[in-house]
Amino acid sequence: MTRIIGGEAGSLRLASAATVTRPTSDRVREALFSRIEAHRELEGACVLDLFAGTGALGLEAASRGASAIWLVEKHRGALQVIRANIATLTTALSRAVAFTTIASTVSSFLRSEPTTQADLVFIDPPYDLEDAELNQVLQDLVPWLHSGAWVIVERSSRSSEPAWPAGLDPLPEKTYGDTTLYVAVAGEKGSQPPLS
Repeated sequence: MTRIIGGEAGSLRLASAATVTRPTSDRVREALFSRIEAHRELEGACVLDLFAGTGALGLEAASRGASAIWLVEKHRGALQVIRANIATLTTALSRAVAFTTIASTVSSFLRSEPTTQADLVFIDPPYDLEDAELNQVLQDLVPWLHSGAWVIVERSSRSSEPAWPAGLDPLPEKTYGDTTLYVAVAGEKGSQPPLS
């Protein structure tokens, strides 16, 4: 069972598409959002959820105050689950959130003209995604980012660290069992204070 961990809709159950997605575990999501909220203001944030799956990461951000969520997913069945989860969450929130679902590969989406500037980006690709493809996604993402935006990549602990392009400065990664979370901040080299 996937659920919203915290915020206004905390404990709300979400649908999942178990055969086509690998939702981030509750434990990892809780640790991730604790880290984000220790350093970032989610209120009013614009969030990109790439390889969205069930949409759990983007919807968690919405529950915690984000105001615009873009969810990019190519699989039709997963998109149906995302839209059902958006409907469920919308009824539980007392404020309006702008949800945009995009039926596309992440690569095609990012290579289009940027139509928003994100404050927070979740990248949770299939664990078998080739390193070169992930690194190209990160390169293509840079024009979509506000200065100071956080980019979070979830990977198998056995995978290589992402090759962060110019404009993304890495912070210390965190490992939770089989999952490692890599974080980088958008900005000029050396312009961001070190955070743990």
